[in-house]
Amino acid sequence: MITEDSISDHPEKQSIPEEISTKNITEKPTQVLEENTVDLSEAEVATEKPGMTAEITSSETEAPSEKLEAEVLQEQPEHQADVDTQKSVEIPAEKVLSEIDPAKAEYGEPNGEAHHDLELEYTTNLTLPEILKEMENIVNKDDAGAHFRKFNHFKEQANHFIHDEIEDQKSEFVNAGNSEDDFNAHHPAQTKLSALIHLFREKNEEYSKKQEENHSKNLEDRQLIIEKLKNLYTNTAVGTNLFKAIRTIKEDWKNAGQVAKSEFKILNNNYFHHLNQFYEMLDMNKEYMEQEYAHNLEKRQHIIDRARVLEGEPAVQKALNELQYLHKLWKEEAEPVAEEFREKTWDEFKEISNRIHDRKGELSAQIDEEQALNLEKKTKIIEEIKKICTPEKEANHNYWQNSIKKIEALRTEFLKLGSVPRKVSNQNWNDFKQNLRNFNTKKNEFYKGLKNSQQTNLDQKLKLIATAKDNMLSEDWEIIVPLFKKLQDEWKTVGHVPRSMTNKVWDDFREACNTFFNNYREKNNAVNDNWKENYKNKKQLLDELKEITDEEGSVEKIEHIKTNWNNIGKVPREKLAINTEFNKTLREKLKLNKISEYSLKEEGLTENQLTDKARKIKNQIGDLEAEIVKMENNLGFFKNSNRDNPLLKDTFDRIEGKKSELESLKQTLHTILSGEN
Repeated sequence: MITEDSISDHPEKQSIPEEISTKNITEKPTQVLEENTVDLSEAEVATEKPGMTAEITSSETEAPSEKLEAEVLQEQPEHQADVDTQKSVEIPAEKVLSEIDPAKAEYGEPNGEAHHDLELEYTTNLTLPEILKEMENIVNKDDAGAHFRKFNHFKEQANHFIHDEIEDQKSEFVNAGNSEDDFNAHHPAQTKLSALIHLFREKNEEYSKKQEENHSKNLEDRQLIIEKLKNLYTNTAVGTNLFKAIRTIKEDWKNAGQVAKSEFKILNNNYFHHLNQFYEMLDMNKEYMEQEYAHNLEKRQHIIDRARVLEGEPAVQKALNELQYLHKLWKEEAEPVAEEFREKTWDEFKEISNRIHDRKGELSAQIDEEQALNLEKKTKIIEEIKKICTPEKEANHNYWQNSIKKIEALRTEFLKLGSVPRKVSNQNWNDFKQNLRNFNTKKNEFYKGLKNSQQTNLDQKLKLIATAKDNMLSEDWEIIVPLFKKLQDEWKTVGHVPRSMTNKVWDDFREACNTFFNNYREKNNAVNDNWKENYKNKKQLLDELKEITDEEGSVEKIEHIKTNWNNIGKVPREKLAINTEFNKTLREKLKLNKISEYSLKEEGLTENQLTDKARKIKNQIGDLEAEIVKMENNLGFFKNSNRDNPLLKDTFDRIEGKKSELESLKQTLHTILSGEN
């Protein structure tokens, strides 16, 4: 039962005051929506007809339904007789009904629609992990069973989330080209939800058992209180302070715990029957009644003062909830009062209550404004999701990965926003879910296509690897070096391959390339060493040639040196000047020894024709002929060595180029030897 103690911040530590205080009313908690709400239905409206009883317990206190009938608050509860020093006065219920606007008599909560919207706003502000956390908090409470409805509400919300997410997974699974029958519905949060439900069921059973025990004990306590009340007016001891005694009995009754509903009605009727009998006994006790009236009048005044404060309360819902609580106090703890103050105080309290209820329009306007703002924000989120689904440029992997993060952030923001107007709520939610599905469909289509293109890329790279492995041990540097460079260039142009194969194909290709180029460097270094040795030998021959004079036998020495010189191979590029120096020295020594024209022709070396240019061209012709023969021989190592093979196209072009160059050099040499310009 909600009592005056509920006004304080710490009701469990608050003593029962003799008189209601302004301080206590001011400190009333705001959490009355869940704990202190009283359903003012017609069955619980107090009337002034003697002999009637009202069943008002905290166990029967529920939020009003969505379609509350007009409720009427009477001035005097049905359980109290109108006691006066002269006679009992009955105020007809019709009179009270005519004095209160039924549309303003729904004290406590806004109309059903507003309540539904507030509840919707509360639940939609929570994500699935937050809902599970709330359920876990309830399960961890000692009185978990007392939150049965709240737990069931969260359970329904969690099931709703899980169902939607499983449907999304199923949609993605089917869009990826899989069969719907192969889909295995599983959600990671389902296990935790099932565990919480199981734990709550156990705690609820335990709570119900304790409640039954408490109800049984409370029944005994209340029966003892009734017995004390009965003895108070049937067997009063001499010197008993009736005022103090009845006050104690009423406080004890108010503070007694709940009993089973099946027991409460009879128990409650018995209590108020004996209470009425007590008041009838005191009907002639004017002094006591004056004290009782004064005490109740003071309580009424405190309630009225607090109601005036609520008129300026900025939170309309809070004001309505607390006003409902004040009406409960009025019925239970501010009756009766003297005749001259009865209607006056009630009219004053009623007028203040009606003014507070006039502010329901403000609450509805606030809710409408908030819902309109939420609708605007949610619509923008939906439009942004649509925009992400239709990129201006061709989307790549990075775009979709970044979009996944953006969509998740937008989804979280959408779910945290409050409710929207009911008439567009379903459409707004369906638009949101549909656009999420559209995003997932397009994302899956992209990755399905990417998977196919990656397989094509893998096939291309495997062909490049096969070619590289076939030629990695070849020493035909003129052909294979350009070939490997071409393979590397083509590798760079091929796109991504499946992630599982990325490292493997790259390692295989790199190994083949490294093997070839390592061999190439080793061989090249050996050739360079040979060329250096050739330079040393030619330098020695050049020095010998310079020492020759015109003495007898010099011609033979010159011929010997010339023959040895021609038998020595190439020298490093930076040492090519030694060839020019040798030719110049050779001509000088021939002139010195006056070798005849005929003798030179016998050797194919006339003085005029033996120029640096002619000798260089001869060397180039010999090199080109050797290269062409070698390249044509190497083509025979390929299975497909025709011009249609794209890997050999460059080689054929180079062979043709070298042949053209060879013909040109031969023509030039012929011109020099024939004495033409």
